[in-house]
Amino acid sequence: MTTDDDSAIEDPPAEDVVEEGPRFGLPGPPLDRRNPFMLGLLGGLGVILAYAIFLGVRNAASILVLIFIAMFLAIGLNPAVERLRKWHIPRGGAVAIVALVVLGLLVGGIIALIPPLVTQTNQLIQNVPDYIQNLQRNETINDLVERYDIMEKITSAVNAGTVGNTVGGVVGGAKLLFGTIFNTLTVLVLTIYFMAAFDRLRESAYSLVPASRRSRVRLLTDEILTKVGAYMVGALAIAVLAGASTWVLAMILGLAYPFALAVVVAICDLIPQIGATLGAVIVSLVGFASSLSDGLICLVFFIVYQQVENYLIYPAVMRRSVKVSDVAAVVAALLGVALFGVIGALVAIPMVAGIQLIIREVVVPSQETR
Repeated sequence: MTTDDDSAIEDPPAEDVVEEGPRFGLPGPPLDRRNPFMLGLLGGLGVILAYAIFLGVRNAASILVLIFIAMFLAIGLNPAVERLRKWHIPRGGAVAIVALVVLGLLVGGIIALIPPLVTQTNQLIQNVPDYIQNLQRNETINDLVERYDIMEKITSAVNAGTVGNTVGGVVGGAKLLFGTIFNTLTVLVLTIYFMAAFDRLRESAYSLVPASRRSRVRLLTDEILTKVGAYMVGALAIAVLAGASTWVLAMILGLAYPFALAVVVAICDLIPQIGATLGAVIVSLVGFASSLSDGLICLVFFIVYQQVENYLIYPAVMRRSVKVSDVAAVVAALLGVALFGVIGALVAIPMVAGIQLIIREVVVPSQETR
């Protein structure tokens, strides 16, 4: 039995009922990462990102090489800065002194190179007709020239190259000159910056290592950096020896500008892979400008000396300075040149020294504990 009060209470309409929940509805299930579409999308994005990184590295390769060379030079020159700091010279002053010495050596090498090179090149050009006449008196050479029609081929090649490539050669030479100046100044500025901020950059790199391993990483890395500095000292010693040998040769033959030639060879010998050959070519040109016999003697001397330097002097100096075996030094230099060119030759010996240190101090002890 219902009362009037019960009949007065009616249920609300169904459409007026509001359910409890989020304002915009419940979230759906998460995306299935194993879904073929998601796998393809993520894979494609990964390929695009990897290709973008590759393009960035390729486009900036020249600048990255300059940065790497400047960093390597800063590491090699840092022992000199530290030595000056032991004499109570502020780091800024020590960096300025080292930078001025390096700049002075570079400018001195350029000043020593240009005047004798221009003078001896002019003499060589003037002596070319005499050389040709001497060669024409040789019956064997005349027979070869006539058999293979060498003179006509040389004349046609010179005429074609003169007409078609004069402007291109001038533009290319200007680009090479200004590019070399720009790269040299960039390396000098970056080297000075890295030397000035060396301690700060090193501590920042150490801070990225976990605290439990930071002390050991610091000791190993400092030892590797020391070996890089020792490598620079060894390379300077080899360059000085090459310059001294050139000076003795120039004095014996009576060549002009013997001291300048020695400085040029010493500076060129610091350039990996092509430096020794470049110095040999310059001195040989000066020798040919003096006389044919002097030029041939210079060629033979540098061919023999480079073999002695590459396989005897260089390994011995690196064994004493960087403590790398003779076989490791020769193999590292050859592989570095073959794989990475000038940069590979620059870092081959210090890299081998660092690898030997890590194997001796990290890999071998970990194997002994197993």
